[in-house]
Amino acid sequence: SHIYKKNHDVTKTWKGKTEQLLRVDDHDFTMRPAFGGPAIPVGVDVQVESLDSISEVDMDFTMTLYLRHYWKDERLSFPSTTNKSMTFDGRLVKKIWVPDVFFVHSKRSFIHDTTTDNIMLRVFPDGHVLYSMRITVTAMCNMDFSRFPLDSQTCSLELESFTSHHVSSFPLMLYWKNGNDSLKTDEKISLSQFLIQKFHTTSRLAFYSSTGWYNRLYINFTLRRHIFFFLLQTYFPATLMVMLSWVSFWIDRRAVPARVSLGITTVLTMSTIITGVNASMPRVSYIKAVDIYLWVSFVFVFLSVLEYAAVNYLTTVQERKERKLRDRFPCTCGIPHSKTMMLDGNCSESDANSLAGYTRNQMVPEEENQEKMVVHLAMSNESNSSRKRGLKGHVGLRIIQNAHAIDKYSRLIFPGTYIFFNLIYWSVFS
Repeated sequence: SHIYKKNHDVTKTWKGKTEQLLRVDDHDFTMRPAFGGPAIPVGVDVQVESLDSISEVDMDFTMTLYLRHYWKDERLSFPSTTNKSMTFDGRLVKKIWVPDVFFVHSKRSFIHDTTTDNIMLRVFPDGHVLYSMRITVTAMCNMDFSRFPLDSQTCSLELESFTSHHVSSFPLMLYWKNGNDSLKTDEKISLSQFLIQKFHTTSRLAFYSSTGWYNRLYINFTLRRHIFFFLLQTYFPATLMVMLSWVSFWIDRRAVPARVSLGITTVLTMSTIITGVNASMPRVSYIKAVDIYLWVSFVFVFLSVLEYAAVNYLTTVQERKERKLRDRFPCTCGIPHSKTMMLDGNCSESDANSLAGYTRNQMVPEEENQEKMVVHLAMSNESNSSRKRGLKGHVGLRIIQNAHAIDKYSRLIFPGTYIFFNLIYWSVFS
């Protein structure tokens, strides 16, 4: 038969030794170490575990990090032959003094508590203390969207002690324990819309009007936005809509339903793109880079609609003038009605009258007997000198009177101007 011996309960013995070594009950830990003496330096280092999200609408960011404090409290020193530290969980933290560090401009923050509070306290024999916490914090970030989406944003997570006044009582002094090496980041940190360019630390004094100057530590990081998403979702569709509006320049000006429906479709689509982009952005009072591109594109689309309105109007005016001329001069000079040839009025009245004596065979060549013509003579009572003075004005208005020429020149002016705008835009904002 086996004889089972009762093992010694080491927890009871260790509990007694712990209380004896740390002497928690022998001191008043509501006071800082060396109360009334010089300031207690509190070193800080941070390891960023993840950068969870960046919100443009709320202008904030969410970060999960390990926050560690280092200080010396001789009240917690204990004799040790091996010079080994002792590690405790969050239950001992409630019994001793710890720095009252908080996050400036924090909206929400919490210490992780799964499966227990993610707090670690490590005490060394000489009284040095390491206090580590795993925290998720959501803090404010003032963003400038004047170059959105070709922008870079710099955000800061600010740490400060609630009682570390710089002048009067001066209870403790926060500092980065290892300078720039006090900030470590996980290599796997990534964001869908941003490229993390740089993490660095700074420290300076912050002033409050009622309580004075305080030490403040900064965790600064710079983010550059990925442009490819916006190229696919915003810039490329807007450019296609502008190019689609140019198709109407190649459509017959008499095809009113085709050109009008194409213009209205592109205008409405551009309005939808602009509304969709602004719906996911804060209502800032200044113009963003994407607004410039979208509204200029919208103007190009709208101008293509106005271009057809001008073409249609001038075509209507031109047809009305021709109709009036036909009603005013119904004489066809004995030539059958088939084709109309317009004379610009450059011939004299005697030259026009001389055509009345011509026979049909004299006016129409033999090889064109099958093609019948009607000559409408547009004559006025003005003298030859006045006709010559009006000739220059007639030539200057020829492009406007010729509705087909407006479409012809629009095929070159619209694409050329839009390409020039893109060159300037991308050279300025990229």
